Amino acid sequence: MTTTTKIPTALTIAGSDSGGGAGIQADIKTMSALQVYSTSVLTSITSQNTLGVDGIHQLPPEFVQQQLRAVLSDIGANAIKTGMLSSSSIISAVVATLKEFPEDSRYLVVDPVMVSTSGSRLLPQDAVQACIQELLPITYILTPNVPEAQVLLSSSTDQQQENLTIQSVDDMHTAAKKLASYGPRFVLLKGGHLPQIRHGSRCVVDVLYDKSTDRITELVNHYIDTPNTHGTGCTLSAAIASELAKGIEPYEAIKKATTYIQDAIATSMESVGKGSGPVNHFHNLRWMPYTGKSFVQALRDALPEGLWSEFIDHPFVRGMADGTLPREAFIHYIKQDYLYLVNYARSAALAAYKSKDIDMCAANAKIVLHIHHEMQLHLEYCEQWGISKEEVLSTPESVYNIAYTRFVLDKGASGDQMDLQVAMAPCLLGYGDIGMKLFNDPNTKREGNPYWKWISNYAQDDYQTAVKVGKELMEELAIHCVSTSPTRFREVCDIFEQATRLEIQFWEMGLNQN
Repeated sequence: MTTTTKIPTALTIAGSDSGGGAGIQADIKTMSALQVYSTSVLTSITSQNTLGVDGIHQLPPEFVQQQLRAVLSDIGANAIKTGMLSSSSIISAVVATLKEFPEDSRYLVVDPVMVSTSGSRLLPQDAVQACIQELLPITYILTPNVPEAQVLLSSSTDQQQENLTIQSVDDMHTAAKKLASYGPRFVLLKGGHLPQIRHGSRCVVDVLYDKSTDRITELVNHYIDTPNTHGTGCTLSAAIASELAKGIEPYEAIKKATTYIQDAIATSMESVGKGSGPVNHFHNLRWMPYTGKSFVQALRDALPEGLWSEFIDHPFVRGMADGTLPREAFIHYIKQDYLYLVNYARSAALAAYKSKDIDMCAANAKIVLHIHHEMQLHLEYCEQWGISKEEVLSTPESVYNIAYTRFVLDKGASGDQMDLQVAMAPCLLGYGDIGMKLFNDPNTKREGNPYWKWISNYAQDDYQTAVKVGKELMEELAIHCVSTSPTRFREVCDIFEQATRLEIQFWEMGLNQN
């Protein structure tokens, strides 16, 4: 007997874009790329390309209704999105029909296509009123940009709504709440028209409001300066509907969809047409940030030139290699490193907790056990110099130690396992590199070198096995978490770079005994 898996289905109700970058075409591409079966109901047919629209043919509302009944009565939908609904009669027909299928239309994502990229109004006033009075009350997630939100608010009969002008992120907060009062459970007010400067970088702030909890969330992404943004609104709303169709909870669905459109813009198709090109709907199917190399190697290659060498060839390391490192510097370092390893063990245990299966959990547990072994060796070094365990434990943590350990633990608490593993990686990988490099270097002093035992420890099979396990963990996680998203890859590269810089500061701490 053959068993079949039911594929998630999402329905798009929108106009056609003959240029393929927006509308029904963009929606179907997005849903397919996100592995959702897409059905469609056409509301209008346009003649357009990347340079603009030169014709539109609106379909009869009765035929829109006929298409909708045909799809929902047979195939159904796990989620639905609407795009351009070009008249009040079409909006009324769509709403009336959706009410006939309440189970299929409970997750309704509305992209209120009202204003063109050039700023022209696309809907007559009666259609805007129909949207407010009929469509928004049955909407689950509303996804306007700032101009569309302004149109909706200025069309309200509420005088306070009319007076709201959206010019800041705080205004967006207020606007999102007011729009939610029209009916939507969630309002995602997109901030692409109001770029912000945060931490010295230009960014886009989208405001998500959940009416049921009165919760505002800001989604911040890098601003990508490109003219090739045709179809962004259609694509984002289709992506949200796709994730909802898979059963993803709304916050996560919106976050995933926002990342998807961010990557689609970052890899947009500038070679398509002579005007504003479309976003790249298929970036997640073909893009691999580290094609031809391992993920770990790609992390290292993404570092600023010379940074990894600055870490593993630091003067502190060279001083251990030739035995000239001051004894006091090493003692200060070894005490702080013991305290660091306590938190590193906690981080590895947290990684085990976050593991998706028992094999990954066991791999992280092995790393915890090795850290325990490493800590015992640290105590042995201290005993050789007459330093007791009690003295080590009573040593105050250096500010550099606190900065590093809290950075790693914060990534574990606020991020996923990929973030945590990458934050831990420079320590694991770097000490492995240092151990093997110094152990195999004929210029490394062996006889009479007080640090030879430390060097040989990190070249031993047990530590190198821990490095191998850590690499394998990251390679496996990268396949699922990073390989299809250039934005996600940049994020983990930033984490890896920051952790590497903190490792360098750790050597500086030891050398300067501060």
